[in-house]
Amino acid sequence: MPEHVMVIHRWTDRYADYAACLDHTAHHVSYVTTERAARHLPHEQAAGVRLVDSTENVKQVRDAIGSLIEQIGPPTRIVALQETDLDLAADLRGEFGLPGQRSEDLEPLRDKLLMAERLTAAGIPVPATADAPDHGAVGVFAARHGWPVLVKPRRGTASAGIRRLDSPEALRAYAFPRDTEMLVQTWLPDQVLHVDGVFTGEGLGAWRASRYLSTCLEFTDGAALGSVEIDDPGLLSRTEEITAATTAALFTGPAVFHLELFESASGALTVLEIGARPGGAEVPFIWREVHGIDLMAVAISQQTGVGPCPAPGFDGPAEVAGWLLVPPSVPMPCRVLSAAGYRDSGDEPGPYAEVRPHTGALLSEGGYENAGIRFRFRGRDSAAVTEAVRRTIRDASLVCAPVDAREPGRIAVVGCGNPPYRAYALAAVAARAETALVQSAPLGWQQPSVGDRFRAADTSDAPATARAVAELLNGQGGPGAVLTWDETLLETTAEVARLLRLPHMSPEAARRCRDKLATRRLLGAAGVPSAAYRHVHSHAEAAAAAEELGWPVVVKPRGLAGSIGVSLVDGPGELARAFEQARTSSFPGISALDGAIVEEYLEGPEISVDCAVSDGTVRIVNVAHKQLGFAPYFEETGHRVAPWRDEPWADEVRSVVARAHTVLGVRTGLTHTELRLTPTGPRVVEVNGRLGGDFIPLLGTLATGVDPVTAAVDIALGRTPDLTPTRDRCAEVRFLYPGHDATVDSLDLTGAAAVPGIVEAIPLVTPGSTLLLPPRGIVPRIAALIAVGGSPDACAAALDRAQRAVRQTLTRLP
Repeated sequence: MPEHVMVIHRWTDRYADYAACLDHTAHHVSYVTTERAARHLPHEQAAGVRLVDSTENVKQVRDAIGSLIEQIGPPTRIVALQETDLDLAADLRGEFGLPGQRSEDLEPLRDKLLMAERLTAAGIPVPATADAPDHGAVGVFAARHGWPVLVKPRRGTASAGIRRLDSPEALRAYAFPRDTEMLVQTWLPDQVLHVDGVFTGEGLGAWRASRYLSTCLEFTDGAALGSVEIDDPGLLSRTEEITAATTAALFTGPAVFHLELFESASGALTVLEIGARPGGAEVPFIWREVHGIDLMAVAISQQTGVGPCPAPGFDGPAEVAGWLLVPPSVPMPCRVLSAAGYRDSGDEPGPYAEVRPHTGALLSEGGYENAGIRFRFRGRDSAAVTEAVRRTIRDASLVCAPVDAREPGRIAVVGCGNPPYRAYALAAVAARAETALVQSAPLGWQQPSVGDRFRAADTSDAPATARAVAELLNGQGGPGAVLTWDETLLETTAEVARLLRLPHMSPEAARRCRDKLATRRLLGAAGVPSAAYRHVHSHAEAAAAAEELGWPVVVKPRGLAGSIGVSLVDGPGELARAFEQARTSSFPGISALDGAIVEEYLEGPEISVDCAVSDGTVRIVNVAHKQLGFAPYFEETGHRVAPWRDEPWADEVRSVVARAHTVLGVRTGLTHTELRLTPTGPRVVEVNGRLGGDFIPLLGTLATGVDPVTAAVDIALGRTPDLTPTRDRCAEVRFLYPGHDATVDSLDLTGAAAVPGIVEAIPLVTPGSTLLLPPRGIVPRIAALIAVGGSPDACAAALDRAQRAVRQTLTRLP
């Protein structure tokens, strides 16, 4: 039986290459991760991926694990490589009876008080350490050992929560954190070393010792943090001795470790602490890039028993490596104004790798990988690398401006669409937050909503668009956000949000929504009700697929939007036309992708469901019933929002829509999901990562009092939208089409607008416009009539009267 390897993953950079370590075809490999951290995972090879706000949110992680077990089955191996994930992984191994490190094995490596006691018992030097339940215990300890002392969490990481107390007065002013066990330790004014390497279960494998050029505690106070590997043979000999003793005293099996030591002025070494995981910061990168050993791969192999485990030692002479982190100039959260790296004069070597945050990026997350500018170094000896690190410290700077979440926000809209369809949306954004605009075209009708907050940019170019958005957000003391409702710009905007670290659907989720084949594959693998399908590249493949699925079938492009190129095919005689249409159709700004999709036809009414998604929680804002015309094409001729919560299908729709979002990795934003209410239940047609079109958000506002546009703004700004309905009535839009291909000569909606129950009569063309009916034209609409009423019948009656009141003259085309 194949293994089910379940990975708990949190890094946003390429710290671990799971696809290289684990054969995803021989084993079922699933992931529990966050939206940002999912970026580099092998989604197409994964058996399942579930997203959570944080892997430290135990309830969410356990819910995600339950969902994966339901889909794939119980795990047979658990992988966790980051220190704060080790506890849960150990607990899970115990619960499922799995091999690997259990809670009892991990406890002396996570509880620093127990660690100190074990090491003392083994005769290994550690600083004096004691439990610190209250002020009295710390006072007694300081009276015995002297001031200053350090107070720290017993299970902390990365110097979080550590305080140095220099006097009884400082102790009296100190407030113990709630629900956190603390210890007290003597403060040693010594240099700090770290040792990274592999414990084989029997002894030391490959290892390297490094010296910090500052301390992790100083880094939390705003100083740069650097480290350089040691090449002093005498110090390395003493380091090897204490490292071997420490790992033997604390580890019960093979592990990758990160050990920190104090080195006194006399050269004596004392153990500060050790972790059962690869080192943080740039350690995994320099080991892989400079020393040729992937510590993450070793840890994965040790935890799973599968995949290659590198040799236990180094061969041949080794280069010396180092790393540097430069923090922001002000405390987080903050926005990057400028990021300057090493100034290469050509005379002296600098870093061989550098990672800078994008100008305009919001810095708000913990962890060394998100802490500032990151540098990696290599050289012939410790002295040369140390000098390169110090030169870079002098040159580098990360200038930032503080961000106050309590201040008013500014939102940058990317692209804006056509004014008849989106003017109401831009006005709603401007009423909610200070609004800016980035688009390729010059500023026009949008000017009253955005003022001078406008930048022109090539919106097909994500970095260029990000620079424009950053310019518009800089100088804003409150939160910034980015938003689009343009289908053609969804992936660009998602990438802009990633570069600027702003709340938004991830680029990967946006691509999965845009790619109908990816949507079908993921929903099918997870058992979410959808349509059976085949991906085809020729008429012969399309014919075989249709015979296998059963007539009628739907033939559609893999990409595109707005039902362009989609048609219903009743039999073989129509298939060649439908396949060619799907293969050759186009939509401005969107790639059709390769091939076409043939899928089963879903019988039943079609609805669209607009959802507000915050932190993975999916809440339905409104439901619209869709009217279709111009068969065999799927032209949307109207939509009606009406009370739906008491419908017999309501609960199942909620469940199916929520599951679809989970599987596609959509955790943030306003979405528009289309479903068919088939005799066997609701089935997903597609999920769109944006506001609904065709005035559906406006219908929702008119019908329920909840404005989806306002909700989208709040979510983008990191706020909780108010989705409480204030009314429950019907709102409907009907689109008017010509009866034939035509040129519009005149259009008068005055009479239609005056009909009771009509709230909007919107012209969608101007005189001289040419309208071609499907499949020759794209949405050849003359006007939109919007009605509000107490029932669907009331809306329909008002729309009938208004349609009769429209005055138009058309010239028929040959």
